[in-house]
Amino acid sequence: MTSGDLPSSPFHEGEVRVQARQGVLEKVAAFGPRMIRDHLIDQHREFYAQLPFLLLGTVDEKGRPWASIVSGTPGFLSTPDDTTLTIAARPLNGDPLATTLTPGAPVGVLGLQLETRRRNRMTGHVKEMGPDGFSLAVDQSFGNCPRFIQTRQPMAPQDAAPRTHEPQDRFSDAVRALVARADTLFVASAYAPDASTVAHGADVSHRGGKPGFVRVEDERTFIFPDFSGNNIFNTVGNLLMNPKAGFLFPDFETGDLAYMTGTTEIIWDGPQVEAFTGAERLIRFSAEEIIHVEHALPLRFSFDAYAPNLKATGAWS
Repeated sequence: MTSGDLPSSPFHEGEVRVQARQGVLEKVAAFGPRMIRDHLIDQHREFYAQLPFLLLGTVDEKGRPWASIVSGTPGFLSTPDDTTLTIAARPLNGDPLATTLTPGAPVGVLGLQLETRRRNRMTGHVKEMGPDGFSLAVDQSFGNCPRFIQTRQPMAPQDAAPRTHEPQDRFSDAVRALVARADTLFVASAYAPDASTVAHGADVSHRGGKPGFVRVEDERTFIFPDFSGNNIFNTVGNLLMNPKAGFLFPDFETGDLAYMTGTTEIIWDGPQVEAFTGAERLIRFSAEEIIHVEHALPLRFSFDAYAPNLKATGAWS
């Protein structure tokens, strides 16, 4: 097997359909198999070892995706070999990850370094559970572009006591405010009709924009523009086949986290899409369950700069 080659297509039906719709099918077919690997290359192994947090996408027993985050001192992520990622951390207070991590479960991974805009994507499954963490077996791994990532600088960790609010089926005032001012969100999705195919599984990805790019429409619904990316369409391809999704909104200065799961609608074209400069499509989300945890993340980051690409994007007004 040559570097970058997988034993079967790295893309599932939904990803291929979106690639065709966007007119990039042949282009992606040429570079995709070389870009997506069945192992972690040395550069990515070194990258994970530097990170103080990791994003994860999992699916609960009801088939609902959730986006989660774990954290630790750099080095809490390690790779004993090029097909295993070991995470020496347990789920944070209130994180659905506490119940979704089970042996063999599909997991999406996003490694993100805020100060440099570097990121790496991985899909895999739970290999082993332990008292102090867990390990993942790699299914797919690939680098990701730095578009729309705002840079932030790490600050001293805080030890404020987390406060987990009771799950709700609508936005509280605090969650609504967090969503409305967000410049960063994480979305988990999943499509797994055939667990034996590496193209199927769970995923978690990043979306960024100017504060206010996520518009709250009512007590359960928000909408946001989906900008140009790497043309692979992992997230949108999953949502096309399975509209269920999970979102995580972090406040990097307070450590507050808002987890939510529900259903999405992709708005491909029309006046709303055309009115938002830079939008290739819109994604509307309707929440089913929301978990708000104050001071959940011990890490803190100070804002540095917006991604240069955002200059070419508009606003809802």
